[in-house]
Amino acid sequence: MEFRIERSALTEAVSWAARVLPVRSPVPVLGGLLLDTEGGRLRVSGLDYEASARIDVEAAEVLRPGKVLVMGRRLLDICKVLPEGPVECAVEGSRFTVSGDGARFGLSVLPLDDYPALPSLPQVRGAVEAAEFAAAVADVAVAAGRDDTLPALTGIRLGLDAEAGTMTLAATDRYRFAVRTLPWKAAAAGSESADVLVSARRLTEIARSLGRSGLVSVALDAGSAGFEHAGMRTTVRLLDGRLPRHDKLFAMESPAVAVVDRARLVEAVRRVSVVADGDSPVQMAFSAADNSVHLQAGYEDDVASQRLPATLEGAREMTVAFNPGYLADALASFEEPSLRLLMMGAGQRAMVTGAAGSDAHRHLLMSVKPPLL
Repeated sequence: MEFRIERSALTEAVSWAARVLPVRSPVPVLGGLLLDTEGGRLRVSGLDYEASARIDVEAAEVLRPGKVLVMGRRLLDICKVLPEGPVECAVEGSRFTVSGDGARFGLSVLPLDDYPALPSLPQVRGAVEAAEFAAAVADVAVAAGRDDTLPALTGIRLGLDAEAGTMTLAATDRYRFAVRTLPWKAAAAGSESADVLVSARRLTEIARSLGRSGLVSVALDAGSAGFEHAGMRTTVRLLDGRLPRHDKLFAMESPAVAVVDRARLVEAVRRVSVVADGDSPVQMAFSAADNSVHLQAGYEDDVASQRLPATLEGAREMTVAFNPGYLADALASFEEPSLRLLMMGAGQRAMVTGAAGSDAHRHLLMSVKPPLL
């Protein structure tokens, strides 16, 4: 094997494929990246027991086709310190060499016979805009659980509605529940709907890495999900179990409703939270008398407060309190200039949506009892 390539193109490809490599593995070859120059292009791929990644690079000049397996993280470290410009890579006996502008590195090759086959892409169900997909995943991932003893709650529900032409992403850690709905294009007429659970951490990495333009192909089967975009292909094993349905949770009868400027509310929550020790709550008192919301946090003499304009629909006043971190995550996941807060009362459910009232993005929070300030 021998090929030439620009250092930046090699680094980008190796970095993208190395995302899925295990930090530690009892199987040494799973720490390797497979470089394949058959067909006149460079293909870099890696895998572990949970995910796989493959990227094709057309910018490589193949001088001698072949395959080589080398330690992926060591190759990435080398790519990061290579001089800018063209790089020459070749297999010389039992060594893979990388050289450019006078710098030269050698890596031991790993046995190809011990390397498992890369999983194939599942059945393609349709496609979604890359930028919308990345934004939607980021919006719901903040609500995913972090407790590995409850693996289902560490996932994002990915639901495909073939009839409506929508993709629904949802995540919850039992204290909050985020849902985003976006359009998607079915691969063919009569495509089946699907409802699966994907690791929030893996899906976040995938969505961030696939670029911000064009269509992302979405593929699913009984055990895995796959995503393909612009020469990049990745698969991830599905999680067992299901998230609770959000339909009934999100149905709120006669809530108090307030509309607030998002940017000012985000800044006010950040400001008053500096005196909130640990997870002590931020209280929000909505007043119809002067159309305002009074934010307050802290205890006794260590307190902070700020008043902001807020429009109450129906003039129903309400005082609620929230975990400051959960509230900040929810507010930051929206981009609309104004937000609607639908509140059932202290210690009950509260919903954050865009001011226009669209159901495309909703974030449910459990309020807590307001503190005695």
